[in-house]
Amino acid sequence: MKIISDASIQASGCLTPSNALKWVRESFSLKSSSRLPHKTSIPFGEGCFMNTMPCMVPDLGVFGVKVVTRYPNRMPSIAGDLLLYSESDGNLLALMEATQLTAIRTGAVAALAVETFARRDFSEVGIMGLGATGRATLSCLVELFGQRRLTVHLLDYKEQATETRIWLEELGVAWKVDIISGARTLVRHSDVLISCITVANNLIAEDADYRAGCLVVPVHTRGFQNCDLFFDRVFADDTDHVSGFRYFERFKSFAEFPDVLGGRVPGRENNQERILSYNIGIALHDVVFAYHIDRFFDSLMAPIIPC
Repeated sequence: MKIISDASIQASGCLTPSNALKWVRESFSLKSSSRLPHKTSIPFGEGCFMNTMPCMVPDLGVFGVKVVTRYPNRMPSIAGDLLLYSESDGNLLALMEATQLTAIRTGAVAALAVETFARRDFSEVGIMGLGATGRATLSCLVELFGQRRLTVHLLDYKEQATETRIWLEELGVAWKVDIISGARTLVRHSDVLISCITVANNLIAEDADYRAGCLVVPVHTRGFQNCDLFFDRVFADDTDHVSGFRYFERFKSFAEFPDVLGGRVPGRENNQERILSYNIGIALHDVVFAYHIDRFFDSLMAPIIPC
């Protein structure tokens, strides 16, 4: 069994935005043959929770479980650990920290949703929540759209927006980056809105604030319940993970993200549709990422055979 820390994963260089996007696409392609029970969540204290997320991926010969916790005053507030097992014999292959894994796989799914569901001519992107997940999402957006001339609006919160703007400018992307005060103003300025905030006690914006043709990607779901009732189409990474939503039965149209990627159902059909992409975060992504990270570390440990 390997014990793999976040620091080791970061130092290895394997968890790049390019790999993350590739592995997310692979994960979705394996969904129909994988076993993916609903995650179990236990809330406690003030804004704390513990989630348990299992998944078996027969095509890769592995199964695993991730435990995610949230403590509002911890940095980062959301952290995870993952156990990866061999399906053939049940041996524990690796225990790995999964905080960075969680952030970048979540960011990769959000970026892939933008590539899949946004209007082809989108030009303004709003980001709210600029912690680890928000920064990872931006990294994946840079990978996909770094050379495209976009205006990226960052919601002003503490010093995060200023720090993020400096970071993006240092990357040399072709984007105009500005900082906006107020979530409703951010919504009004966005063809694509990505929310990585972890708590929202009220609605983010009023119905009229959302542009025709906009895409909303609520990474942590809260604050967009009004959109459930009037947006034209809703997609999610897994039906069971959203079927308990209050307004699920009242969605105008619903389909799974993997079915769009696989060409089984259409995605966006015109530039006027308002689309929600609920990517709750499924253990399938975590286990597939862990599988590739484990194999990468196996390759580092392989003995060198002389010629």
